[in-house]
Amino acid sequence: MSELKQLIEIVKKLRAHDGCDWDNVQTSKSLIPYLLEETYEVIEAIEIEDSKLLKEELGDLLLHIIFQSEIAKENNFFELSDSIKHVSDKLVDRHPHIFNSNQDGSYQKGNWELSKQKEKDRKYILEGVPITLPALTRARRIQEKAASVGFDWENIDQVFEKVHEEIEELKDAIKKNDTENIFEELGDTLFAIVNIARFLDCSKDQENDKLEYDPESALRFAIRKFENRFNQMEDELKSNGKFFKESSLELLDSIWNKIKNEEK
Repeated sequence: MSELKQLIEIVKKLRAHDGCDWDNVQTSKSLIPYLLEETYEVIEAIEIEDSKLLKEELGDLLLHIIFQSEIAKENNFFELSDSIKHVSDKLVDRHPHIFNSNQDGSYQKGNWELSKQKEKDRKYILEGVPITLPALTRARRIQEKAASVGFDWENIDQVFEKVHEEIEELKDAIKKNDTENIFEELGDTLFAIVNIARFLDCSKDQENDKLEYDPESALRFAIRKFENRFNQMEDELKSNGKFFKESSLELLDSIWNKIKNEEK
């Protein structure tokens, strides 16, 4: 891994007193916004299936991992090798049926979360999901943890029943103009819809269905689709010397439907 060693040396040189003015004053906390940005750029490259971009973005993300570990080393906290050893040991410990004995029966559904709870000395199974995660992603992870120990729906029809139930409760709260309850019921509805995505992924045929139903990715896809159609609509208006504010809703709907139909 000569390339990895080279990258580590480059970061060390940038962090030196005679190195880069920007790099050598950074802290673990000051780098958080850039780490988060790089993570989302990796996600975007995966979602648009751009392997060339993914190669580049993984390198950028790796840089931040090296950067964080180098700062930790400077403060005598730990080194990158310690992180690598820790995750390697953890993977082996959590997969005894693969690394110790193929006959090991200790690996069963739910054991992964239970082993993490014991390993990290957590009071509750649902602990450990970062509160800073995007809400849709955090909702799914919480649901996955609960489902892994048996608290789950038996079939997707039950999930849809729950969604319809939450929608009716939201509609009722809106009719009553109960603002506090509207807020709560809106959250419950979104949480129930996330369950559909999770359940679809759990139920799909792993051999034939490669599409992921992650709610965060699905919503980002819907947003990109809306942006693309809206931009096309704006282009068409401009080509006819018109603008949104002076166009009727009927005209905008007709252009929107035309663009939508052309996509099919």
